[in-house]
Amino acid sequence: MCSERKSKMKKEKLNEIENTFRKRVKKDSKVKNAYLLLHSDKLNFHLNIAEGKTADLDADPQQPNYMASVGKLFTSTIISILYERGKLDFNDKISSYLDDDLLSGLHIYKGKDYTDSITIKHLLKQRSGLYDDFWPLLDKIIEDSNFNMSPRKAVIWAKNNLKSYSPPGRKTKYTDTNYHILGLIIENITKKPFHEVLKDEIFLPLAMKKSSMLHYSEPLKAYSFPTARFSINGKVLNDSKAFAGLDFSGGGVVATTEDLLKFMQALNAGELIKKETLKQMISDSNKLFFGVDYGYGIWKFKTIPILMPEKYYCWGCVGATGAFMFYHPQLDTYLIGNFNDVSYQRKGLKFMINVIKKLLKAA
Repeated sequence: MCSERKSKMKKEKLNEIENTFRKRVKKDSKVKNAYLLLHSDKLNFHLNIAEGKTADLDADPQQPNYMASVGKLFTSTIISILYERGKLDFNDKISSYLDDDLLSGLHIYKGKDYTDSITIKHLLKQRSGLYDDFWPLLDKIIEDSNFNMSPRKAVIWAKNNLKSYSPPGRKTKYTDTNYHILGLIIENITKKPFHEVLKDEIFLPLAMKKSSMLHYSEPLKAYSFPTARFSINGKVLNDSKAFAGLDFSGGGVVATTEDLLKFMQALNAGELIKKETLKQMISDSNKLFFGVDYGYGIWKFKTIPILMPEKYYCWGCVGATGAFMFYHPQLDTYLIGNFNDVSYQRKGLKFMINVIKKLLKAA
């Protein structure tokens, strides 16, 4: 009887989550479409839903989504794959992998050049002290649809126009510049374009057939639906190749929620990298902001007495468009979603926490 009650409560909570999700999308005029996948082997459920429209088409759960900075976890995973193969060390200086033109004057702080002190780990953990090239260049892309951008150009523009904020290893500041440089390091080591490495090391081995990199590659199997419309500051950016050039290894992954689930399950199971390496990626972290630490491309919710009890602990990553991809160990549950609008940069995360609260009551 207890089992029946739990089953009934679980069903009620899942229905409640779905109804809340759909109402939120319908109510918020900024959100044109949104997607949510919840999966738990332990609790025996799988929910994959969508709400809204892309142009005149109803949103579909099998629709590919641009996942914004969720892609950083793919980049840090590739770095960890190369680490396990002995191709690099987390403590290596980035000067070993980049050309002089890119390195020259890369990190000047209060008149001192710290470029040669930056390590791969500094980039992974957002501790390099480098400026953020994303938002200033995004403004230029939105202003001028013909604006041309590439990852390398983004870094060079930033070092010529922006200021570093601290010496390496002193402070944590979230910047796309760090992950653009990691992408360039990956290309230097593998001698392949980043999108090909992404396909060869992750998409192919995991049979992620409905995944690609925005404007850089095609999926292994043609998409059945158009990529969900996403917007930043009111501008729909699906068709902007300049935006894709700016995002690159700082984001750029386009995938269905089912494919993203494959990635998270494989990462968690030790299929892509060793479990001890993943543990290091999660545990070797620093405070990003109150309640959240940042590891190697991984957001980790800290335990805070009363405010954030241990039962809410989870790890994963977040994107500026209201995208999230997390694993909750206690519930053995994967939470993947996207609201496809920058207004949900924080609200998407809050929505996910509320989902966890509901699932905990049903467990």
